Amino acid sequence: MSDTTLEVGQTPTLTITRMAHGGEGIATGPDGRVVFVRGAYPGDVVEATVTEVKKRFGRADATRIVTAGEYHGEQSCPAAARGAGCCDFGDIDYGREVELKHDILLGQLRRVIDVEKLPDARLIDLTPHRGWRTRVRLGVDGQGRAGTRMLGSHELVTDVACTQVAPALAAGVVGEGARTFTPGAEVIAVLDSEGNRHIVETRKAPRGERVEDYTEVIEGDGEVVERADGVEFRFPPTAFWQAHTAAPDLYTGLVREWVSAVETRRPVAWDLYGGVGLFVPALGDSLGEKSQIVSVDYSAAATASEQAGLKGYDVVRVNKRVDQAVGNLPAPDVIVLDPPRTGAGKKVIELSARAQPVTVIHVGCDPATFSRDVAAWDEAGYGITDLAVINAFPGTHHFEVMARLNKKIADN
Repeated sequence: MSDTTLEVGQTPTLTITRMAHGGEGIATGPDGRVVFVRGAYPGDVVEATVTEVKKRFGRADATRIVTAGEYHGEQSCPAAARGAGCCDFGDIDYGREVELKHDILLGQLRRVIDVEKLPDARLIDLTPHRGWRTRVRLGVDGQGRAGTRMLGSHELVTDVACTQVAPALAAGVVGEGARTFTPGAEVIAVLDSEGNRHIVETRKAPRGERVEDYTEVIEGDGEVVERADGVEFRFPPTAFWQAHTAAPDLYTGLVREWVSAVETRRPVAWDLYGGVGLFVPALGDSLGEKSQIVSVDYSAAATASEQAGLKGYDVVRVNKRVDQAVGNLPAPDVIVLDPPRTGAGKKVIELSARAQPVTVIHVGCDPATFSRDVAAWDEAGYGITDLAVINAFPGTHHFEVMARLNKKIADN
């Protein structure tokens, strides 16, 4: 170890060797300590300012690229260039983005399972890479201007829109000449499948929570229309729907493919964290006309109204927290679960595994919590047989993972 001790405010030159979960590059500091560097990617040599020092690691911000590695490109998002926390991967060569995200996932999974036994992952890059977001939540400053929050701050970038957002969604909402809103509120804007824009105001959401009640409809009629997997869905702007315009059809297609391979004993499926019922047609069609789908979600906005497009399916809607519902449901052949970023958790997985499903399809939008959930499935006797890494959030460190898990066969 070097005699040079890592200290806040230092500006060492660091070489990035790999990526950490959360979008930070990993380097070795001058004293041998691990340093997580924001704004840098594998192969980069950067000058970085140390912002935090702990016993075993430090954190730093890349302030100058000395030598750019193979992943580094030009910043494509003007909001991120002004300090917004939106496109932290906005300066990555998007042709390499899904590959890098696959490496991040393997780094997380390696901690909990033997990754050498995993099937080859499908790497799926959703397009478009910019202008893909059809729903966005924005802050409103004291002057009524909507914008994207600065990284690690309540301050907003209001003069330019993030390039994730579909241009027709951002027009007149963010930037020069945009309308104003109630100071201190939040704005939810949605561009639906019919090309209609819906804008509502809500109160500011507590950290980590969703706000489903809106205080005012600014634009649109308050009913979003989305079409996916050949079905029409109608719901309030505050209900959950996949952000990337291409995501719903891709996800339902994988569910259809993987469920069609199931040898049915009991044509019952659980659709956990089911929202408005996106996966119901894929499950119902794949399991056959006598199948029953139990869809569980606590969101009142998602479950309040029956979906006309699902009337041909035997759907039981359960408006409860998933962890409170899974112990009292009819035993399934198939479980699909699409939990929030915090993951499903050990309790939900243990209770689900006790029902002895033939196949589980687990969707995860955070590699760390997804990996913890995979570890829980592994402990319950289920292993991954199919794996897909989906770049569903281009320009950001976020991505989606879908895995099919089956009961493991004991080694003889």
